[in-house]
Amino acid sequence: MSTGWRNAKRGTAHPAAAPAPQDPPEPQDPPAAEDTADGTAQTLERASNSEGLNVLARAGFAVMALLHILIGFIALRLVLGGYGDADTGGALSPLAASAAGPFLMWGGCTACASLALWQLGEATVRVRRKSVGQRWSKAVSSGSLVLIYGSVALTFASFARGRGRDSGDSVASFSTVVLASPAGMPALVAVGLLILGIGVYFIYKGARRKFRAELRHFAGTRRGQVIDLLGLTGHIAKGISLILAGGLFILAAIHNSPGESTGLDGSLKRLLETPAGPPVVAVIAVGLIFYGIFAVVRSRYGRM
Repeated sequence: MSTGWRNAKRGTAHPAAAPAPQDPPEPQDPPAAEDTADGTAQTLERASNSEGLNVLARAGFAVMALLHILIGFIALRLVLGGYGDADTGGALSPLAASAAGPFLMWGGCTACASLALWQLGEATVRVRRKSVGQRWSKAVSSGSLVLIYGSVALTFASFARGRGRDSGDSVASFSTVVLASPAGMPALVAVGLLILGIGVYFIYKGARRKFRAELRHFAGTRRGQVIDLLGLTGHIAKGISLILAGGLFILAAIHNSPGESTGLDGSLKRLLETPAGPPVVAVIAVGLIFYGIFAVVRSRYGRM
């Protein structure tokens, strides 16, 4: 074969094969609503279990412990004929007036608000895999604590801004607003029943020693027996104090007299006017101090 023929053959171009037609991509189904909700719940659960929130929530437990101890000592002073307001406002007033007052008040506000958020996680995302009954139970118990800790955080914020005032006056003003609203008396009765119900829950929790699930660090030790006693008496005393405060809301609604709802301080002072009042108030005061000591231990070793 000649060289020219070979060169010509090498130069012959063969047409490239046309690419096979491809089917258009199938449209992707949007994520199911259940998957989206579950992903959101997982994100919220991770946030509620974050180490930062846990640390701040423990600080919130410690702040609440200190408040109960201070309120208990103020109540004892009332029994002995002294003066003072045995409530959150009465406990915070001297601290707010100190040189470190603003720092302490904003710190307490942050800690209690964080504790309220942590309890909100307890009432919602952390129990989503439990049974329906357990979810409802936790929603009621932890949900009520969200309201308590949130209200304490607001009280700290009021004192931090220099607007703190007597808690009894604040409660009475709140009752006035509720009674003047369209809901009126039924709404204030509902508030009283809610607080009363929280008090009953605390008594049940103490009497049944349900607090043990939160604090297993000292289980089976002598220290654990002491802490058990503190938790028992403390929860019952706190429950009684809440029942007294809730009862005044109900009386204020029935009598259409918002001035009768004066919170814990007003209920204790009213009880002191009865013949058996001083020893009963003394027992409640000691119980509140015990609850505060228990809460200190809870803040350090309790389950988070």
